[in-house]
Amino acid sequence: MQVDFYQDLFAPFGNITTRKMFGVDGIYCDGLFFAIVAEDELWLKTDDVTRAAFEAAGAEQYIYEMKKKSTPIPYYRAPEDIFDDEESLRFWTQQALDAALRARKPSKKKKQ
Repeated sequence: MQVDFYQDLFAPFGNITTRKMFGVDGIYCDGLFFAIVAEDELWLKTDDVTRAAFEAAGAEQYIYEMKKKSTPIPYYRAPEDIFDDEESLRFWTQQALDAALRARKPSKKKKQ
C-alpha cells in the first residue's frame, strides 16, 4: 500500500506526515512518531504498557535487518481488521499514539 493510503487512514487522528528513514516510511501524527510502513506492511509503536495487547492479538514484532544483524524494535504488525473496522482502527491507533507519547522525551526548556 502507498504511504498516501496511510495518510488518509489516520487523518481523523490529526495532522499526518511521513518521512523516509532507514529503508522504511515513518508515520507521524501531529509530530508524534507512532507507526512505520516496512515490507508493504503497517507496524504500530508499542511499549511495556501496550505490548501485551498486540501479542494477545497475534501481532508479530518488527525485526530490523541491517548488515547481517537482526534487531527487534518496538513496533508490531497492525491487526488486519483496522482496515475495515473503524472501532478497531481507533483502538489500535490510540494504543500506538499513547506508546509514542510515553516515549517522547521531555523538551528542555530554555533558561531565562
